[in-house]
Amino acid sequence: MPTDSFLAVCMNPTLQKTLPFPSVRRDSVNRTTTYSLDASGKGVNVARVLSQLGKRSIHLTQLGGAFRTAFLELCARDSIDIRWAESGSEIRFCYTVIDESDRSVTELVEESTAVAPETEGRILELFDDVISEAGTLIISGTKAAGFSDAVVPTMVFRAKEKGLRVILDVRGKDLSASLPFAPDVIKPNLTEFLSTYLPGSDPHDESPDLKEKIVETAGKIARDAGCLVVLTRGAFSVWTHDGRQFREFPIKVVPPVNTTGSGDAFTAGFASIFVSGGTLADAIAEGSRCGALNAALFRPGIIR
Repeated sequence: MPTDSFLAVCMNPTLQKTLPFPSVRRDSVNRTTTYSLDASGKGVNVARVLSQLGKRSIHLTQLGGAFRTAFLELCARDSIDIRWAESGSEIRFCYTVIDESDRSVTELVEESTAVAPETEGRILELFDDVISEAGTLIISGTKAAGFSDAVVPTMVFRAKEKGLRVILDVRGKDLSASLPFAPDVIKPNLTEFLSTYLPGSDPHDESPDLKEKIVETAGKIARDAGCLVVLTRGAFSVWTHDGRQFREFPIKVVPPVNTTGSGDAFTAGFASIFVSGGTLADAIAEGSRCGALNAALFRPGIIR
């Protein structure tokens, strides 16, 4: 098994259009002559950054509809090794609106259309074919409508059965139902963690009481599942718990150009060090470096 190769899975492909403006005026026509169209979605971003780090990565997803050829051409442009199952579902568009006057980044997200009923069986069959090519499985993001709640836990179970490391950047039932199969790392951001395990909590609440609840919950998850919990918090420090110890790591912060995909760049950088036997501190530092590089660039999910 190739220990330094990665399988990056995301079942919600995206065509991402990035649109910068000197300033954004509401209720007005805003025009720009600069824009970018990219294959995106969290799994694409992870695979692309891993490739830019010199790691072998495969991206597994579902594709369908009128824009499938364009999506595949954009993946080829970025040297992404993509394996896909036919879904009969149109690829969604998402838009990043950058207001250069205040460095704000606004995401406009289309929800996915439902995949055909046979898609889940197709993607699991393809998954079984490609996991022999990887030593680490990374599952990221949401899944398109039409997939069952069992598909992500099934992938985790099959990967662990084959001896792969598993890193999960998912939330909700996809996360909680996968924990019995002992993923190695779970890496939701703080908002996703709270919505899954402490619903109703405000991610902007900086009170000691909430932090104490988060640390307690993360520690219990880490002990019960035998995994490392890594919580990213945007421009703030990263929190981790291994079941024994809570730790806090500062991150590199840069003046942002486009923060879209920075969490995915963190995942890729972190994974590249963690699975090669590096220390947790070194893995967090590399994740932070990659996230900062992404934030300083125009296109999503890149570090150069």
